Amino acid sequence: MNRPCILLVEDDVDHGQSLLEAIADLDYGVRWAKTGKDGVEAFRQKGADVMLTDLVLPDIDGIEVMRRVREMDQARTPVIMMTAYGSVDSSVRAMKEGAYDYLQKPLDLDDLQAKLSRALEAAQLRRRVAQLNEEARQGWSARTWVAESPAMREIVRQTLVLAETNATVLIQGESGTGKELVARALHADGPRAEGPFVAVNCAAFAESLLESELFGHEKGAFTGAAARRAGAFERAKGGTLFLDEIGDAPPPVQVKLLRVLEDRVITRVGGEEAFQVDVRLISATHRDLARQVEEGAFRQDLLYRLQVVGIALPPLRRRHEDIRPLAERFVALAQQEHGRRIQRIEAEWFSRLEAHTWPGNIRELRNVIEAAVVTAPGDVLEASRLQLNGPRSADRREESWRIPDNMTLEEIEKQILETALRKNHGNRSLTAEQLGLSRRTIQRKIQEYNLPF
Repeated sequence: MNRPCILLVEDDVDHGQSLLEAIADLDYGVRWAKTGKDGVEAFRQKGADVMLTDLVLPDIDGIEVMRRVREMDQARTPVIMMTAYGSVDSSVRAMKEGAYDYLQKPLDLDDLQAKLSRALEAAQLRRRVAQLNEEARQGWSARTWVAESPAMREIVRQTLVLAETNATVLIQGESGTGKELVARALHADGPRAEGPFVAVNCAAFAESLLESELFGHEKGAFTGAAARRAGAFERAKGGTLFLDEIGDAPPPVQVKLLRVLEDRVITRVGGEEAFQVDVRLISATHRDLARQVEEGAFRQDLLYRLQVVGIALPPLRRRHEDIRPLAERFVALAQQEHGRRIQRIEAEWFSRLEAHTWPGNIRELRNVIEAAVVTAPGDVLEASRLQLNGPRSADRREESWRIPDNMTLEEIEKQILETALRKNHGNRSLTAEQLGLSRRTIQRKIQEYNLPF
């Protein structure tokens, strides 16, 4: 196993030699640079686990050395600053600039050992976190999508091109087509990937709560506002804010969003101070916003601002070539998640999937496949057991529907909702789409009728 490497930057030869010997005695590898620029170049060439640098150097000072190193490795390498005895101001300045810790000269060797040990632990944790973040970003990349169909290959191309820009993007498509996946790929494949990705579903909040969620609020702004709270625009600083179901944003919120898009300035609810925000805005909707503009339900000027660039996701029924590879991926994921092992899949099983119209798109496909894997009696996926909510057969369509006897309208509504939810394995978004209701209404009805979903 390789020894941890310390990069020492010290211009005083005697002091540097003493440190060199002390660090070597701790069984750490050590390299020594005698100027700030040499230290930066040494780090550029081979890196280090921890940097130990003097504050005062003959060319650039230790803080400038630290800044340049932090730019090179996204601040993953801890930097310990050495300052003259009693130089409290210098130590405070170094810590504010991002130093992991500081040591006062003349150095105490026990203190040196303890701080180097802690810094090495911090370096290991930072690198592990960076590795996990990178793996997560790669998992969201558009390069990982199933895209056998020409329509999806074009979506992948558009996404990768737009990811490199800071353009405001509006993603449109039916429910379940993967709009949030596109938003996450625009973030993960772009220059803001190191920043946060914050998602807000505009249909999930009442008007007053949505304003607070987006813009934050000051203490006492309303009943229950016991402290200042940062909104999504603030939390997404340096990263991406994704506004899902933007078509459900109420008019007052639309006005505030328009101002943010025009001026990049927000004001917290109940506050007076306006301040700049640095976010990339991506929004999505399954609604026809142009029709909503005609009906007066959505502001045309806001639509212009949101749709600087648009991405229109095709429904799964127009991506026939993608159904089988998507199904294979979802089978593998379901096996991993539920501890099942599928040895064989009947050819007719795939044929039935490919013949289905998929009104709930990819979300419905994944739910159907997960249910098939979980409920399979053995290690074979049988076509006869595949549960698809397809069109009714011809003989059933010819039958006339009649109102059940001795049932109130409320009881009929409850039965229809419960039946739809069971068919969709409890998927509220898919049920809302099929019944022509909002997801918020479905949630309210579930609570009202005390349904087990």
